[in-house]
Order: sequence, then C-alpha cells, then structure tokens
Amino acid sequence: MTQGAGQGPEVERTATLRDFRVPAYVHESGPYVPHTQQGESAPPAEESYPEAYTPTQRDLPVINRGDTLQMPVDPAPAAPAAQPAAGPGPLFVVGDVHGYLDELMAALREQGLIDDAGQWCAGTTRLWFLGDFTDRGPDGIGVIDLVMRLSAEAAAAGGYCKALMGNHELLLLGAKRFGDTPVNSGAGTATFQAAWLLNGGQKTDMDRLQDHHLQWMARLDALEEVDGYLLVHSDTTAYLDYGDSIEAVNDTVRERLTRNDADECWDLFRKLTKRFSFRDEGGADAVRSLLDTYGGTRIVHGHSPIPYLLGEVGSEDGEESNDPVVEGPHVYAEGLAIAMDGGVTMAGKLLVRQLPLEH
Repeated sequence: MTQGAGQGPEVERTATLRDFRVPAYVHESGPYVPHTQQGESAPPAEESYPEAYTPTQRDLPVINRGDTLQMPVDPAPAAPAAQPAAGPGPLFVVGDVHGYLDELMAALREQGLIDDAGQWCAGTTRLWFLGDFTDRGPDGIGVIDLVMRLSAEAAAAGGYCKALMGNHELLLLGAKRFGDTPVNSGAGTATFQAAWLLNGGQKTDMDRLQDHHLQWMARLDALEEVDGYLLVHSDTTAYLDYGDSIEAVNDTVRERLTRNDADECWDLFRKLTKRFSFRDEGGADAVRSLLDTYGGTRIVHGHSPIPYLLGEVGSEDGEESNDPVVEGPHVYAEGLAIAMDGGVTMAGKLLVRQLPLEH
C-alpha cells in the first residue's frame, strides 16, 4: 500500500468482515453494499448513501504493482484494426487505466492500435478513454503522456484518440490546486490532498505533474455520445445535476473548474465518485434517465470495477477466495449498460474493446 493510504473513520455496521465475500472497505461513494443471497433484499445503490456523503475515506484497495495479476498477452501485435471503405473508422473504448502503463501498452498492441514502437498504427480508428488515468498504479503521468501523444498521431492519420474526465482527474487537479485547503464536505472538514492520498495518490505522479498535464485534464469532456453509445466515466445519474444536454454538462464542468473554487470543485468530485446506480433494482430505469436526456441507446462506463459489480471478490481473510476473472466487458441493466473497468488495480484486466461488442 502507498504511504498515507490508511483507513478513514470506521463505518458503523452490525456484520463482521467474514460475513461477506467482499472486503468491507469504504467506497468513495459510501459503504459497499454486497450482493445478497436469494430471498434477501438489498437497498438501492445510491439511495443508501447519506445525502451529506463525503468521499474522505478510501475507495478501492491500493494494490502494489507486484501484487497485481499480470494477464498473459501475445507478444505479437494483432493486425491493425480493419478500416471501412468509407466513413469513420471502427470505435474502441478503454476502461480505467490507473497508472498501469505497461498493461495499457500491451492491451493497445493486442487490439492492433499501436505498433511495437508504441506508435499509432490504426489509421482512421476512433479510440475513447473513459477516464481515471492516474492513482494506485505506478505511472499515471506516463499514461497521460501516452494518451496525449496518441491523440496527435491518430488525428494525423485521419482517426482520433479522445478521453473523458474521470473522478481521479478531478481528485488530482484538486490536490494540486488546493492541497490541504479545507473544503466544505457536508460532513466535516476535508481536503483534496488527504482524499488523494487515501485513494491511491502517487508522489511520483505529483512530482512529475506539469502545467500542460493540468490544462489537458481540466479541458476533458464529462460525457459524449458516439454511434448510439453514451460514454461516461461514472455509473451514476449525478450528471443530470449539471445540464440537460451533453454540451451543457461539459460546459458546466469546465466552468466549475475554471472558477477554481475549492468547494465547487469538491462538490463536483463528490458527485462524480458515486457509483452502482445501474446495478440493482431500478438500474435499467436509471440508465434510461440518462439516455432519454443525453441520447444514445446504451451507456458505456468505467469507474466501478467489474469484479465488484459481480460480487466476485474473495473474502477478507483469504479463505475460499477466488481471483476475479475478467475476460471482457460486463453487460447488465437489461442490456443497456456496458461496464469497462476490468479492475486492473485488483488482479483484474485492463480492457480495450471494439464497439459493438462481439457476441
């Protein structure tokens, strides 16, 4: 674990750690609610969170690089993505990277998007990153540098490489801009610096962070619609708080960041760390609320690791535990939602996939 990643205040509960097959840690968006056994009822994902919830406790376990299962990847790159005779190229999406640069490079090579030298080789292909480039993993700044370079190379080839704003971009921006400045968390005193450290902030990333990285992150869109897919980072309906169109949401987020007000930035970070809106009863309706407002027929998101959406994480004490097996995206909420965070930070897999998904 990284320095400063200690657990925050204890969450009140009646069960012991061994009662669940998932660690009883605290998410950025409140206590994790495990899947229940048959016949039991679970509270709605976000309604169980306190209105004044504040993400001052650790979200997901910070696992050292050596503890992460390295997924085998064929060293020979795949053939470059097939190009259509006319019109836009194929569409690919990338889940949360969290500083795992080597895994990202391997996954992009496997899909034929970069060559052995790490250069764009996919022509008019369109590539979208769903956010969360830094924290927890060893080289978040290296990931940002790669995405920025591929953006230029793809554009020169007639394609594009674009990225969405993740909650960890907001967290890193806040830690750099505001440091230990107290913010109005709604539940006591909080600071961006403390929240960043608790959620896997890496000193090496902060040391290497430059103005052009900050400017790039601050200009990222919050959501976009492409080929009928509504692309977002977080599996939450909180985007509805910022506008009734894609343009309005993106403009509002940029305006909040431009005003450089610590409390406003914290509130934005707080809302976009919420998760699991689409997972349980009523999840499909939550997806539809976003699709009806912003367009598209399916939503694609990162943020919540697939092993936690499925409840496939081993017990806290290691007894009868199985490593999470993530082979691809998770389709759920009556087929309306596609989860892309394979859980690279927790023995999962960094996902890069073409849309529409192959069946």
